[in-house]
Amino acid sequence: MLCLLASLPGGVLADGGSLFPDEAPVIARLLDDGIAAEAVGFAAGAEARYCWAARLGSVEGQYRLGKFYQTHPRPGVGPTVATTLLSFAAQRGHREAQKRLGDRAPGRIDTPACFEQPLDLAVIKTLGRVISRQAVQRYIAELPAARRPHARMVQRLAPRFGVDPRFALAIVRNESGFDPTAVSPKNAKGLMQLIPETAERFNVADAFDPEQNVRGGLAYLRWLLDRFDDDIALTAAAYNAGEGAVQRYDGVPPYPETREYVARVLGFYRASRHVAPDAG
Repeated sequence: MLCLLASLPGGVLADGGSLFPDEAPVIARLLDDGIAAEAVGFAAGAEARYCWAARLGSVEGQYRLGKFYQTHPRPGVGPTVATTLLSFAAQRGHREAQKRLGDRAPGRIDTPACFEQPLDLAVIKTLGRVISRQAVQRYIAELPAARRPHARMVQRLAPRFGVDPRFALAIVRNESGFDPTAVSPKNAKGLMQLIPETAERFNVADAFDPEQNVRGGLAYLRWLLDRFDDDIALTAAAYNAGEGAVQRYDGVPPYPETREYVARVLGFYRASRHVAPDAG
């Protein structure tokens, strides 16, 4: 499916640029190709591209896929799938998704079947330079007002631990969406989703205290970066699945959740190697 889209235009702007210059390059390409596919009536290609963008953490991808399902009924895809996707995007501040959703709310969470398909990390092999500081500032400015201060705190504290703020933001974005009250089914808590063992290991007395939580998470990230020689994929995988799992598999573990997590982090950060806070 993805190979077929190679014959479509690389972008939909006359100058060959992207409609989404602030997105990570791989996500911008997926969105551009999805729009191009939809424009020529290649519904299956558009669906595939929008789905990959959504799974890599793109709010625009969630909106485009939800809108697509509203306007292009697909076999086996009920109306609650579109409402769920639009709700995801609306909750993260996407204005067009909020308008299209209106007062409707999903009666239940219903994600599309494409979310269950294996995600190949090869989709992000086009990584290059780390995301620009200007793009990160624009990203933070678009966050909900209540979450913006937490993102800025991460930016402020990360260099003190030798962690690139852009990498730290990529982690927190995927862990909690900058919600300091978040709790996972595995009892991971707060902005950086610290499990009790990790909180104790890095001297975090109150995991729901935003600054304590971030300091503990950054200390753990710095430890992992040292352990895995500044490799972003391995560090992210270890943060998600534990360093023991990365050691056992000698790489990113084959767990679907972890592989998607790593893809989302790399899709935001854009570089495969950690950049020192005072560089690039």
